Amino acid sequence: MPTESETGYDPSLGRKFIFVTGGVMSGLGKGITAASTGRLLANAGFDVSAVKIDPYLNVDAGTMNPFQHGEVYVLKDGGEVDLDLGNYERFLDIDMTFDHNVTTGKVYQHVIQKERAGDYLGKTVQIIPHITDDIKRRVREAAQGSDICIIEVGGTVGDIEGMPYLEALRQFAHEEDEDDILFAHVTLVPYSKNGEQKTKPTQHSVKELRSIGLQPDILVGRCSDPLDAQTREKIALFCDVPRDAVFSNPDVEDIYHVPLMVEDEGLDEYVLSHFGLQAEALPEGERDTEWRERVTRETTGSVDVALVGKYGLEDAYMSIHEALKHAGLERQIEVERTWVSAENIADGHGDELEDVDGVIVPGGFGSRGTEGKINAIEYARTNDVPFLGLCLGFQMAVVEYARNVLGLDQAHSAELEDTPHPVIDLLPEQKDLDDMGGTMRLGAHTTEIEPGTIAHDLYESTTCEERHRHRYEVNPEYIPDLEDAGLVFSGTSGRRMEILELPEHPYFFGTQFHPEFRSRPTRASPPFVGFLDAMVELAGGDS
Repeated sequence: MPTESETGYDPSLGRKFIFVTGGVMSGLGKGITAASTGRLLANAGFDVSAVKIDPYLNVDAGTMNPFQHGEVYVLKDGGEVDLDLGNYERFLDIDMTFDHNVTTGKVYQHVIQKERAGDYLGKTVQIIPHITDDIKRRVREAAQGSDICIIEVGGTVGDIEGMPYLEALRQFAHEEDEDDILFAHVTLVPYSKNGEQKTKPTQHSVKELRSIGLQPDILVGRCSDPLDAQTREKIALFCDVPRDAVFSNPDVEDIYHVPLMVEDEGLDEYVLSHFGLQAEALPEGERDTEWRERVTRETTGSVDVALVGKYGLEDAYMSIHEALKHAGLERQIEVERTWVSAENIADGHGDELEDVDGVIVPGGFGSRGTEGKINAIEYARTNDVPFLGLCLGFQMAVVEYARNVLGLDQAHSAELEDTPHPVIDLLPEQKDLDDMGGTMRLGAHTTEIEPGTIAHDLYESTTCEERHRHRYEVNPEYIPDLEDAGLVFSGTSGRRMEILELPEHPYFFGTQFHPEFRSRPTRASPPFVGFLDAMVELAGGDS
């Protein structure tokens, strides 16, 4: 954020709040719309933060099945959250905390704990005011330190789970200065059979919102193409908003182009005008343009990466897909991603991997597909195919090496199989735990990196700080034998092995941590950049 002397902006005047709701159907992209708007406001010189409200009863996303909800994203403080917070971190280039994720589970748990402690002095504990007060408190606390806070309410207007949140927003708007609040509503604008853009779903969604006591200040129509003039006029008339407060967010080839579309629509300037912040924003010629420059650069080649996993859902590996794109943006290389089911890779066969330039084995839980992952790792190691193993992929690389180089045929992880050679074993601090949620080794931890290694070249430092999510580690009893056989553990954290590599291989690299969680479009993750560089080099420098 520029200083007051640079822009005249006085942070003591109060924070601004943008509340983003969605209608008609979930998965419209209201989070990307909100994050893109935030990116532009940050480019204009403001400190922007975000809050994601998830109306489910889970306290966090840690125990959710990736098939249902996509990946579990891990924050620096160890919070296990919805993948949408990953988008906010990537678009805003900020590190969020668990306080920036509000769930119904967290809210009710806190209120009930207060009731059990007698904090309500005998009052009847109710949705209003106790639950709504806690929601408002969490939003205000999460917004501390920012100029503008974007709050996305998950789900759609009319969902029973979301009703307390919308009531809390109504109260919030009543309590704050109206000039500090903006309500944005994102809806679907479908086509009829004759190709006409239909506004009725938007009208009904806004009607539902207004029945709760909320009037949107701006409307964003999600459609395959930009909204035509007639559609904008109709939405404005029937939803009681100015015509220039109706915006398009049409489909684009890449989500990183959404900020460019939002900018072309003038949504960011409308927000600044609503808040009266035009004079405090950086002049057009001084605004950050790195994002636009980075995401619009021409590519000079392409590579094909096999992602060998067990969850046949792209959202289950969202951050990995994005980290690969970031590395591609860094090197101006198009990264094609091929999904390969680990269950389809048979022992001794690499048919599914023959035509790819590199192999990634991601994290996961449970034994299903494990043998296929091990087979994929063996294929990459013995055929000099660049390999990147993440969390479980790192652990299975140790298992593969123990089996096929050390000759420990039944080596495995104690998490997955009863084995005489548990080369991967439970962390000592995990042995007496009863609860599954929020009890893994989570969040950012520092790794010490050995000089003269591939890891040192990648990070250009003797330390790195990356995010973790695991219960198991490399068994210390097997480390000397593994190292004597040529496996290099180039990063450690106390007794824990954090990074492995094979120096003689074009790129055989694994991390116990998840480097994908800290990758950004303008700041790609070093292990992913190294992985991409190795693929390009093997292809002769021009893939």
